[in-house]
Amino acid sequence: MIAATIGTPVLWGVFFVLILIMLVIDLGVFHRHEHEIKSREAAIWTVVWVVLSLGFNLWIYLEDGREPALEFLTGYLIEKALSIDNIFVFIVIFAYFKVPPRYHHRVLFWGILGALVMRGLFIALGTVLISRFEWILYLFGAFLVYTGIKIVWNRGTEVHPEDNPVVGFFERFVPLTRRYHGKHFLVREGGRLLATPLLLVLVVVEATDILFAVDSIPAIFGVTRDPFIVFTSNIFAILGLRALYFLLADLMDRFDYLPYGLGLVLAFIGAKMLVHPWIEVPIEASLGAVVVLLGGSVVVSILFDRRRRRDGPPPGPGEGGGDPPDLPGSKA
Repeated sequence: MIAATIGTPVLWGVFFVLILIMLVIDLGVFHRHEHEIKSREAAIWTVVWVVLSLGFNLWIYLEDGREPALEFLTGYLIEKALSIDNIFVFIVIFAYFKVPPRYHHRVLFWGILGALVMRGLFIALGTVLISRFEWILYLFGAFLVYTGIKIVWNRGTEVHPEDNPVVGFFERFVPLTRRYHGKHFLVREGGRLLATPLLLVLVVVEATDILFAVDSIPAIFGVTRDPFIVFTSNIFAILGLRALYFLLADLMDRFDYLPYGLGLVLAFIGAKMLVHPWIEVPIEASLGAVVVLLGGSVVVSILFDRRRRRDGPPPGPGEGGGDPPDLPGSKA
């Protein structure tokens, strides 16, 4: 059965109020006007989200003790590391659709806002399933082991927007313009309401996040079964993803070995779930393994940056702009 949750109504209320205030400040104050996010601004917001996350982690420690705080921190680190994979995919999507840099933040903001809702639904569903059918943890564990091995074997995630079935479906059933119309997702032309390529990009980003959630949420359930810790650690990591994107997009080619670390972390968490009835892995050991595997892969990536010397950096956020690719379904 699911362990008792530390998420009292007060804690849930404080969490949602904090998130709402930060989202209003983010979009309504600092990003009212569309502009290209520079490294300095991205670094400031990255620090803000990390400080808020660790501050919330400290509050959990003071209110509920050491073990829930370590569970939150472990889940947060796992989701934060998996976000690096999201960033790589976002880079490819924005480059393929030639999204102007000043609109990257808008797409990511609404994309991540939608991701918050979807993650909440997934976590609620996972909590109900585990409470009713505890054996499903073994399925989660086996899936994570398989996914981890696959990531290590393939050295990361490959993405091909032109082959994405979501793109084909959208182009076929949604009237679409050929050009961007500023920050607008919808425009009216000749009396018809049409989607712009920016809305298509947003839909692709949302669909991509759903695929990543299939990996990350079971991984955090492998650390803790407390839905409050699963949800809050996941959401804090996701909310810092936009700033992290603008901070690291130009540096992604330096993390050549990070996929190995991510894959090994998922495999470790999956194995932990599979052996749980016989071997109890302390949360301290889980946190240590996550830190060593991820930190080691980052250090090795920096020391042996082969891809940067061989191929040069991948397309960064400054290379978007212009007309999107020729879309078969984009007849206005």
